[in-house]
Amino acid sequence: MQRFKLTNFPHGNRLCFLIMLGLSVLLIGAPLERTFAQSAADLTRIQQATVFIMQTETVLGEPVIRCVGSGTVVSRDGLILTNAHNTLPNRNCPGTSLIIALNVRQGEPPVPTYRAEILQADAGLDLALLRITQQTDGRLVSGAELALPFVELADSTTLQLDETISIIGYPDLGDTAVSIERGTISGFAAEPSGGDQSWIKTSISVPGVMTGGGAYDSNGRLIGVPTTAPIVGLSPDARCVRFQDTNRDGALNAADICVPIGGAINVLRPIDFARPLLRAAALDLTLTAITQQAETRAISGDPSLSRLFFSPTVNEAQMPTSVVRTLPTGTESVYLFFNYDNMTPQTVYELRVTVNGVPNTTFSLSPVRWSGGVNGIWYVGSSGQTWANGIYDFTVFIDGSATESARLIIGQPTGDTPVFSDLIFGIDDFQGAVNNGFVLPSGNTVSGRFIYRNMAPGMGWTAIWYYEGNEVVRDSQAWSDEASGTKLVRIQDPNGLLPGSYRLELYIDDRLSATSDFIIAGSQVGGFARIFTDAHFTTASSEAEAVRAAAISSFSGGTESIYALFQWERIAPGTLWTMRWSVDGDVFYSQTRPWGAAENGENFLVRLSTPDGVPDGTYRMELYIGQILFAFTEARVGIGQLPIDRFAQAGGTQLSGTIYDAETGDGIPGVTFFVISELYSVSDFNESWDGEQVYATAITDNDGRFQIDRPLLPGLPYSMFIVAQGYLPISADGVEVDADTPDLDIPIYLTRG
Repeated sequence: MQRFKLTNFPHGNRLCFLIMLGLSVLLIGAPLERTFAQSAADLTRIQQATVFIMQTETVLGEPVIRCVGSGTVVSRDGLILTNAHNTLPNRNCPGTSLIIALNVRQGEPPVPTYRAEILQADAGLDLALLRITQQTDGRLVSGAELALPFVELADSTTLQLDETISIIGYPDLGDTAVSIERGTISGFAAEPSGGDQSWIKTSISVPGVMTGGGAYDSNGRLIGVPTTAPIVGLSPDARCVRFQDTNRDGALNAADICVPIGGAINVLRPIDFARPLLRAAALDLTLTAITQQAETRAISGDPSLSRLFFSPTVNEAQMPTSVVRTLPTGTESVYLFFNYDNMTPQTVYELRVTVNGVPNTTFSLSPVRWSGGVNGIWYVGSSGQTWANGIYDFTVFIDGSATESARLIIGQPTGDTPVFSDLIFGIDDFQGAVNNGFVLPSGNTVSGRFIYRNMAPGMGWTAIWYYEGNEVVRDSQAWSDEASGTKLVRIQDPNGLLPGSYRLELYIDDRLSATSDFIIAGSQVGGFARIFTDAHFTTASSEAEAVRAAAISSFSGGTESIYALFQWERIAPGTLWTMRWSVDGDVFYSQTRPWGAAENGENFLVRLSTPDGVPDGTYRMELYIGQILFAFTEARVGIGQLPIDRFAQAGGTQLSGTIYDAETGDGIPGVTFFVISELYSVSDFNESWDGEQVYATAITDNDGRFQIDRPLLPGLPYSMFIVAQGYLPISADGVEVDADTPDLDIPIYLTRG
């Protein structure tokens, strides 16, 4: 039987004793009529975890707001997930300080409370993770003392069309309370950055200042971040607000700083994109590339897009399977491909789609930050939902200005149209066979194999090969093969094909019918490429020693730094490659960038470190070119498994209620309710008033209402301490809930002291 220790009660105060005893019984799972449904408790917690973010800079000695947005607290120690475009300094948001305003009172505007710093960010994905570090007056804040309400993450890969969701954030410049918009998932947008669910489309249209807030499923879990990138001063679509006399001339006019607010938002970045940032931050992991890479491609002009075309599907190399202008009734996937050049993570791009002349938001993409490289091939598309018959016009915008357009007709029979499709590449081995792939080793010959259908003798067709964007071979002929089958075309160089990026375009009667890019890198081993070798971990007291140190696969717990090294060969500058790190199977770092080191080399050096030693776990580094894994290494630290963090979950029993004056029956405002962690008792807390001992808190509103800012987890013996000026405190040790305990809404009475 659970025992409860009740202290600090006045003699004879039977009422207080009974109330606290009732609280204790309720908390161990006794039946109780629930005042609020689970969704209401979740909603309150989510609102409390939603913050308003102001990026500021100092102008004429005073802080001036440069950008605003919403954010979500995702851990009790003050980690905040938001967008990168309104927090990272950039051309539209050049501020260097971040002010965090909290939802202190329900139904009221947020209150500036803390300062934060950027802990992790990915400008291309437009996600940033902030950490609260100071109060607004500059006093330092320890994360262990915060105990903030936070939200749990969903698995965004399981989301379905028409699923009901809620978007929560601040709808203006911080003048009103947090807002809730409800709707459904209307579709998904595909990009090379994340496959078929790179973006979540919604039926909800929310204000641009809610960018960086949160979108939630019916269980109150975070599924995505609403995102739009404002365009300032670059197009008629620019939206900004002037509300500060920033130049101190006594007037609010065009000479003052304009805060970008963007347009309406209807897309979300799925929460799974943020998991690596959160994992790295939770473990305080820092990855530093010791081997520096130079910028391989300078921006040589304005951003541009060209060569728009459509494909019904995308292959494993994220290349088009064919090029089409029409598709049949019942089409469920469409991908718009285009070339891009001079793009940066600050470039804003947008896709607008009309159907029979009417704007279609389901297949359009709101203005978002660019997540590709400087130049290459890209796509945006949709799969898994039916495209109605009609004439579709696609227009791509850069920084608010229209660039190129393309038209697709859906509902026309494809008939006997000649087609080339399914283009793949390989090298010829000694038996004359082709080894399929899109990353090939250096050699003298590369073959492209494709499927052809509905061809007729004498038709004109052309194969054009490119190297690093420049045409190198063109071969035009009259068709002399069968009507359908497979065919090989080759590019050869007796001196050896140079490593780098290649492209093949196939035309039928001057109409592009198939195209694909591929990479040549590394040396040939059998039919495959050897690019990265001797990948291994080690530890050393310096970078110079790490290069000479022996490979290690098992490290002692608390190792200060771990080094990863590898060798490489025949990688052309500008070749896109990916380094990915994980611990216990969870990715905490993944970056794709152009290769900027020498073409051949050894001892590419990367350091993994944390202030208190690398946490126990199994660490893995993987090296990719394209979608192909070419090398990896793995090592154990300590016991080889991360410790379980009980505080990483927001689920459990939600405790709320009203605190009354025992004599008058009136609600008491300003009462503080402390929930003390299972490691400490009320007497421990009374001796030190140490914030690190506090698991959760609440302060009553003007009516005496409260809600504990974190749910109680089952099986942990909490202590409770309720204190208010002019009243006798109430306390209890050893209060537990179990997995079946419902959310609680209870009355509590205090006696004047």
